[in-house]
Amino acid sequence: MSATVAPGSKGKVLLAYSGGLDTSCILVWLIEQGFEVLAYMANVGQEEDFDEAREKALKVGASKVFIEDLRRELVEELVIPTIQANAVYETVYLLGTSVARPVIARSQVAIAKREGCTHVSHGCTGKGNDQVRFELAYYALDPKLQVIAPWRVPEFYQRFPGRNALLAYAAEKGVPVSQTPSKPWSTDENLFHISYEAGILEDPNVTPPTDMWKLTVDPESAPNTPERITITFKAGKPIRVTNEGDGTEITDPLDLFLYLNTVARRNGVGRIDIVENRFIGIKSRGCYETPGGTVLRAAHIDLEGLVLDREVRAYRDEHITPVFGKIMYNGLYFSPEGDLLTKMIPMTQTNVNGSVRVKLYKGTLTMEGRWSETETLYDMEQSSMDVQGDFEPTDSDGFIKIQSIRLKKWGAKFQQN
Repeated sequence: MSATVAPGSKGKVLLAYSGGLDTSCILVWLIEQGFEVLAYMANVGQEEDFDEAREKALKVGASKVFIEDLRRELVEELVIPTIQANAVYETVYLLGTSVARPVIARSQVAIAKREGCTHVSHGCTGKGNDQVRFELAYYALDPKLQVIAPWRVPEFYQRFPGRNALLAYAAEKGVPVSQTPSKPWSTDENLFHISYEAGILEDPNVTPPTDMWKLTVDPESAPNTPERITITFKAGKPIRVTNEGDGTEITDPLDLFLYLNTVARRNGVGRIDIVENRFIGIKSRGCYETPGGTVLRAAHIDLEGLVLDREVRAYRDEHITPVFGKIMYNGLYFSPEGDLLTKMIPMTQTNVNGSVRVKLYKGTLTMEGRWSETETLYDMEQSSMDVQGDFEPTDSDGFIKIQSIRLKKWGAKFQQN
């Protein structure tokens, strides 16, 4: 790319813009390379001054700025299906960053098409997962779009090897820079979670400082009185949350999720600190806060124990839960396999109807009860050790004999030696 070409001569590019130092410098640099730059921001629930970011983008040269509120579609289209699938990555990561990427990329591609952009761009690093997630989504949604990834362009990353080089460039080009001291880690936030990585966290044996955690109260400092809520599900989707203490009742999907965040945050629920395997093959240490999602997933799993058929649950747990988690983590939501699994998830949830009583206390969750007014797989009389009901104990004799046929044969060979 040449720095002497006329602005706009190479066409239009829609940049995924955060308002931070990196993407502000990328915006100016793209203009230098001959592009007309349009800036795009997605409101996915992060704490952000969008008006200030809009003004900054226009000041540094963006011809247009688009700010899209994607919070509701994030909850309804991505977060809730992820909860329905009980999806996680490597058994513990709740996919907080991953679930937001499809709606962000989809909106960016739609705007790029509408505005006649030939390119899209982002500020993701060349070592992380997000570059993969965004670009695979771009190509699936519009194969003709061209992608500019500055942190993989040698001319860019050799020119800007670190923050000081970016700061010097910003000063030269008149890019406003926040005076807030840079924290020794990076973050990504949406309404589902916040992540912390890099900087001092790259040493996996460094304990995160207490002031790093932004969302949740330190569990040791959380209230000494437990807080109790009831979550009601229909077809695996949360339709109501009720606070048993103050009577608060929420039914709107977005408001419900935000309220669960509030309750979990003040009780110190949802922190994890892990080392994970990035899709590109590098191990990475990450710290995450997923307050409402942690509560919702735990309650959903608990209710499934009451109402979901054993074999349906086993099949889903083996063939859908881990695979969907991996697909989301790897950025393959917009793919044939992603499309297949998103259609399968609701089929496993038809009978997930009922309510769960949850106690939140100093970073912990306890399920204190569950019930369903429509599902009857659980039969108190049949399960009781004190009442025979319609279960004939002698029937177990034949069941055990059939199950033991192969085990007797397997055990017999040891007796011969």
